[in-house]
Amino acid sequence: MSELALTLDASGLKCPLPVLKTRKAIKGLEPGQLISVQSTDPASPLDFKHFCNSGGHELVSEAELDGAFTFVIRKGA
Repeated sequence: MSELALTLDASGLKCPLPVLKTRKAIKGLEPGQLISVQSTDPASPLDFKHFCNSGGHELVSEAELDGAFTFVIRKGA
């Protein structure tokens, strides 16, 4: 996996804020770069899958530990 270009902590925010903040942050990345996002919103797994599918991005990995989610997303073209 490539090196992360950006890490975003959206912990404590509720839907739709984690995805909105990610959308804003990912605009500054080049296609192919990776962003890691942390979120505690229980709806995040579904929200980020939809965000990636609709935005042409790749959900590289998803992990959950004690109610905290970490998503690694590769920016699409």
